[in-house]
Amino acid sequence: MYSLPNIVKIVEVGPRDGLQNEKNEVPTAVKLDLIDKLQKSGIDEMEITSFVSPKWVPQMKDSKEIVANVKKKGRQFVLTPNKKGVELAQESGATSFAVFVGVSNSFNKKNINKTTDESMQELKPIIEKLLEEGHFVRACISTAFYCPYEGKIDPLQTINLCKKFISWGVNELSVADTIGMANPVESYDLFKSLKKEFPQTLITAHFHDTRKMALANIFAALQAGVDRFDSSAGGLGGCPFAPGATGNVATEDVVNMLHQMDITTNINLDLLLEAIDTIAPFTSRPIETGMYKLYKNK
Repeated sequence: MYSLPNIVKIVEVGPRDGLQNEKNEVPTAVKLDLIDKLQKSGIDEMEITSFVSPKWVPQMKDSKEIVANVKKKGRQFVLTPNKKGVELAQESGATSFAVFVGVSNSFNKKNINKTTDESMQELKPIIEKLLEEGHFVRACISTAFYCPYEGKIDPLQTINLCKKFISWGVNELSVADTIGMANPVESYDLFKSLKKEFPQTLITAHFHDTRKMALANIFAALQAGVDRFDSSAGGLGGCPFAPGATGNVATEDVVNMLHQMDITTNINLDLLLEAIDTIAPFTSRPIETGMYKLYKNK
C-alpha cells in the first residue's frame, strides 16, 4: 500500500522558467502583476527572474526591475548562472538563489558553454560564499532523466551530481525532467533513491509535459515521498537549449489533482486561474491547460 503526503509545497516557476523562452516581449508591469496575483492565490515560493545575459535570454533583461519592485513575500528565487549573475542579483536585493547545472555534458555545453565538471568547479566557491552569507541556495539539476543530445541518463550520474551539491551544503535540490521524457517508473525509482540518500535535504521534482506524462510522474514522485514540486502557471515554459521540450507542468492542473486527492497546497485555485488571465494575452501561443480551459468555458 502506498502512502501520500498530507501537504505539498508548490514552487511556482512561471515568471522565470515559464517566460524565459516566450517569444513575445512581456512588459515588466505585467510580470509584476502576475507575480502579485500568484502570491495572492497562496503561492509563497517562486522563481521570479534570472540574471542571465539579455543577449541569450532577452525576456529576462528586466531582472533588476523585477527584484527591486516585486512585493516581498515568502521565498523569491532568482536564477544565477555565474559569479557575475550573483553579484548583479545581490546588488538588486535578492536573498534566495538558484544555480543550475546539467547532468549531461552536451546539454551543459549548449547551455552555458561549459562541461558539467567545469560548471561545478565554478559554482563551488559561489555557493559556499552565498551560504556563508546566510542565503538560501537551491541547486537545479537539469537533464536528470534524459538529454536531448545524449539520450537516457544513468541515474547514478544524477545521484552523484546531487551528492556534490549536498556536500557543499545547498538547501534544496530541484531535480528536472528537462525535456519531459521520463515515465512514472523512472520518476519513482530516481526520487525514491534521492529521498533515501538525502533524507534531510529539501528535494523538489520538476517535470515538463512534453508527452503529457507530467501528472503521472508527479503521482509517482508523491509515492516516493516527494512533497515539493516546481510548476508553471498556464503550463508556460520550455528551454531554449532543449529542442523539443514543451512547457512545464501547469500549476493549476497540479493543484487541482492534489486537491482532488485531499492533499493540501494552501493555494486558492480560483485565484490562481484568475492570475493566469494576467499573462494569457501576452503569450505567443494560447494557454490550453486542462483547468484553464474549463475555467474559460464556464
